[in-house]
Amino acid sequence: MEITQQAQLAEEMCAEAFKAFEATARHNGEKVLQSFIDNRVCEHHLKGSNGYGYGDDGRDTLDRVYAQVLGAEAALVRHNFINGTHAITVALFGVLRTGDKLLSVTGKPYDTLCGVINGDSRGGGSLREYGIDYAQVDLLPDSKPDFAAIQRECTDCKAVFVQRSRGYSARKALTVAQIGEIVTAVRQINPAAVIIVDNCYGEFCETLEPTSVGVDLIVGSLIKNPGGGIAETGGYIAGKSDLVEQCACRLTAPGIGSEAGCSLNQNRAMYLGLFYAPEIVANALKTSAFASALFTLMGYTCSPGHDEYRSDLIAAISLNNADGVCAFCEGIQAGSPIDSFITPQPWAMPGYDNDVIMAAGTFTAGASIELSADAPIRDPYTVYLQGGLTFPSGRLGVMSAAKKLLKIDRKDTAF
Repeated sequence: MEITQQAQLAEEMCAEAFKAFEATARHNGEKVLQSFIDNRVCEHHLKGSNGYGYGDDGRDTLDRVYAQVLGAEAALVRHNFINGTHAITVALFGVLRTGDKLLSVTGKPYDTLCGVINGDSRGGGSLREYGIDYAQVDLLPDSKPDFAAIQRECTDCKAVFVQRSRGYSARKALTVAQIGEIVTAVRQINPAAVIIVDNCYGEFCETLEPTSVGVDLIVGSLIKNPGGGIAETGGYIAGKSDLVEQCACRLTAPGIGSEAGCSLNQNRAMYLGLFYAPEIVANALKTSAFASALFTLMGYTCSPGHDEYRSDLIAAISLNNADGVCAFCEGIQAGSPIDSFITPQPWAMPGYDNDVIMAAGTFTAGASIELSADAPIRDPYTVYLQGGLTFPSGRLGVMSAAKKLLKIDRKDTAF
């Protein structure tokens, strides 16, 4: 069967999932609009400040808009965050002190956080070097939290870390409901523990965010979901107001916190990106489900399946070998609006133990809310697909990857 025929069948298979994504986008879009109205966003908020940034009403109002949308007491939304790892690092150092213990309850964190926690050969200043202990509880084989182990280990921890998305692993993303169960389990044993969620790739995938189920802090990147493909850079930390301010003091300086920091010319893009975000996330979810359906039809193992519940954007596709991974990424790049003529290559990307290949022909460099794919070059050779600003363009990009795979597998020559 030709790719075009398989793609048509794959899209038909996703009809019910698409309806669910659209309903979620409608709910979240109304929530975002109401927050803009309630916080009286006006034209002058879209203009930036320079210098110290004192009295930047656009910046401060954006914080309040984000807090309301995310169900938090306060938020810190800044272009100064260079990526999600940076924002999470600020949150961890903002909350933890020498002698404290951090407990990860979703197993080993994403690759780039390992250096933050335990240090590596490229630089100093990890949590371990500051005398902060670390322990972890792995998820069960079915990707569910190990509540018994969590309750055994959380008795003496200062902070509990939850990674919502799968990262470079085979496990499934956690739902907001599952995160709520983790909160309940921890609070029964250690009510004072600060629960922090890496929310990257999860914003607006469901109608609630983790703050709505008792999480103290959530953290994310603006070149993923909440930036809507418009924000040029940045990240956020949202949650309990006292903890958010502790994080702000880590980002800037004690005594300054969230009171200073110019917004330059970034305010308009961050407001507009958030406004678009629910619909953009729905497009990315459609692209993800479509990819799972198409590559399942082609005989590959995909997680989640096209009809499984999605609480993040990512589709993990097992390709069995490095050649398959590279071909897939070449196809995604070739089907992108920017730099489609470039062939991505694996390289020693900072923060990763293995060479990593990334395909991202994006308007904003590395923005994974736009169609992108990446993978560490290691067994089991799984590629991770995410993003898609529009479903039609995401669909074509996925089909381009499928054609590249067919060529190397020599299964079909009819394109």
